Amino acid sequence: MKKLAVALSGLLAAGSIAAQGRPASPEEPLPDVITTIQGGLRAERLASLEFPWGMALLPDGRLLITEKPGRLRIFSDGRLSAPVKNLPTVSYQGDSDQGGLLDVAIDPDFARNKRIYLSYSEAADGQPVELAETGDTRVNRKVDLKQILRGGAVASATLDGEQLRDVQVIWRQVPKTIGRGHFGHRLLFGRNGTLFITSGDRMRFEPAQSLETNLGKIVRINTDGSIPKDNPFAGKEGARGDIWSLGHRNMLSIAMHPESGQIWTWEMGPKGGDEMNLVQPGKDYGWPSVSNGDNYDRTIIPDHPSNPDFTEPVRSWTPVISPSGALFYRGSLLPWRGSALVGGLSTKGLIRLTIDGERIASEERIDLRRRVRNFIEAPDGTLLLITDYKNGELMRLRPAAPPGR
Repeated sequence: MKKLAVALSGLLAAGSIAAQGRPASPEEPLPDVITTIQGGLRAERLASLEFPWGMALLPDGRLLITEKPGRLRIFSDGRLSAPVKNLPTVSYQGDSDQGGLLDVAIDPDFARNKRIYLSYSEAADGQPVELAETGDTRVNRKVDLKQILRGGAVASATLDGEQLRDVQVIWRQVPKTIGRGHFGHRLLFGRNGTLFITSGDRMRFEPAQSLETNLGKIVRINTDGSIPKDNPFAGKEGARGDIWSLGHRNMLSIAMHPESGQIWTWEMGPKGGDEMNLVQPGKDYGWPSVSNGDNYDRTIIPDHPSNPDFTEPVRSWTPVISPSGALFYRGSLLPWRGSALVGGLSTKGLIRLTIDGERIASEERIDLRRRVRNFIEAPDGTLLLITDYKNGELMRLRPAAPPGR
């Protein structure tokens, strides 16, 4: 009998694939300012966006925001810029596409070099004459996209005003494949300046266990695309040197603990079994051999404890939360200092987790009535948050009343 994680708050969630890729509109119009009942929080709408996905805060307070159709915007002084010019060519197939322009990150030395990093999906230069889906019944098949050969990529560029210069592709998913989604593609800089990239399995299952491909992996590279010498598989025959960990499905949340430096990820499960993992070099997290969820065609996947060769998640969720975006809150404006915050697509809010070493001490749901795609902590302790809709929003989350009143 499948072991189910405890379902908190009585919230039911749609399947992870549908939660990521389905065209969506808010269920109800909300005013420019809403106050949530829970926790006395105030959410203010700052700008309108089309399927926003990634965010990065520049040292001067300007905010970079990606939109999946292939636009990078700059939000500053209450104004949303025109699309930044000279982006790499992005493959985007419409509202249901999990690809497009995805995450954005700034170089740790941005103040000097002005370099930023973008993750996105790209089509192969040459398309085979005959293309076909695998017909794998284990996959949720609600999303119907044009069958083209493509994969994920990461490029670096110099941000010069509202244009990019010196655009260089530094990493690609290998191989390119036909697949509806699961690009992954969150970006995170480690303490030593190396770049972590979450690379989804592209709905292809088996590549996640192969060391000859970087699909279904967390990868780690230097900012010029070279391989760090201390990567666990660097220099080993039959393995890609960019691999940091393997056996992953689709990770849209990654965060580093500010004190310990631990890398945590939150991963979309199949039909159930979303995961929270403490990621360590060389470890295998089991997908698709084990999962605390099952396939969409209802075939059973063995649970993690059934095979000690695989690393178990610290926490799993059934029904799913559909995690997207994560951070450790460091401010004092909101009552969450030290907590991990995770965005929820199907749960339409934030999940707050108190972590004690390598375990979850407590968990809370913050209902925002919005599919949360990503968020970032501003210098004043407020949260800047983007919602996952065609008519999406940039919002600011802060206390409903100033502290002390």
